[in-house]
Amino acid sequence: MQAVGLQTFIWNNNLRSILLLAGFPVLLLFLLFAVQLVLLGSGFSHASNVYFQEGNPFAYAVGSTIRSLPLAITVAAVWFAIAYFANQTIVDLVTGASPIARKDDPELYNLLENLCISRGMKTPTLRVIESDEMNAFASGVHEGQFSVTVTRGLRERLDRDELEAVLAHELTHIINRDVRTMIIAAVFAGIISLVAQVIARMLWFRGGDRRNGGALVLVGIASAAIAWFLAIVIRMAVSRQREFVADAGSAELTKNPDAMISALHKVAGHAHLDAPEEIRGLFLENREEGLFGLFSTHPPIEARIAALVQYAGGHDTGLAPEPQPQHTPQANPAATPGPWDEPPPAKGPWG
Repeated sequence: MQAVGLQTFIWNNNLRSILLLAGFPVLLLFLLFAVQLVLLGSGFSHASNVYFQEGNPFAYAVGSTIRSLPLAITVAAVWFAIAYFANQTIVDLVTGASPIARKDDPELYNLLENLCISRGMKTPTLRVIESDEMNAFASGVHEGQFSVTVTRGLRERLDRDELEAVLAHELTHIINRDVRTMIIAAVFAGIISLVAQVIARMLWFRGGDRRNGGALVLVGIASAAIAWFLAIVIRMAVSRQREFVADAGSAELTKNPDAMISALHKVAGHAHLDAPEEIRGLFLENREEGLFGLFSTHPPIEARIAALVQYAGGHDTGLAPEPQPQHTPQANPAATPGPWDEPPPAKGPWG
């Protein structure tokens, strides 16, 4: 279902969150099945001798997986509780972010607070990462837990209008509730990737059983590969469209699309932060190049700038300041059409 308006976009994000929560136990069962096959095929399981000689190992793996259903649901519930209450702590640990107060950076804090006042929302916690790279992200899953994080490089190298535009972009992620979906996707995709890597390491340190385990190991490898691919799909469960919507939200909040365009130009090529791929999906910019770009969580910056120019009335002047035009009197001002005579803007990628 494609979003056709802001409220529909928010509903879609809520639906994605529910589907992720419901699908996580299913993916865990799939991984448990892969683990059973690898254990049997590699000779790890004490039951492997019995079932290779007296029964069907595939049937045993299926039965064992079904019996593990309560365990999968319990693990999913526990992991969700951890994600719900400790997601910000996890994000801080892997990114090095730390909270700051108004006294630490009054200008930055006031910019964020004023934007929140204009929207009648509680001001999120402000955090800073001590890095020369330029990036930012929003995090949190409910009111009172939301946070906006910027890097030191972004804080120091953007001017006031550009910084305000980036903060408005991150606040739009919070307003649209897609930040919650991104957090859930990041945490769940992370645990799935972890289990898939455990399976791979099991196979690396111990080869398959030489009697009949080769087929089981191959199926286990295939299952782990599918799980890894599903983890990528989960990371992309929040459409790239969210970045177009957040850019549009920034332009709407600040009434200054040029500032967002200028900020994107400065950030391009200077946004790398060492963090797990699941967390980098939260960032203002996280563009992969080449083949990996097909699985990127973000659209190209060039496309985002083009959308701001075409649909938000922005002007792309690159990194150089735009020269001020000289004022010349019009011979016939009445004949010059004003902005009110222009046709309504075309529908953008966010709508």
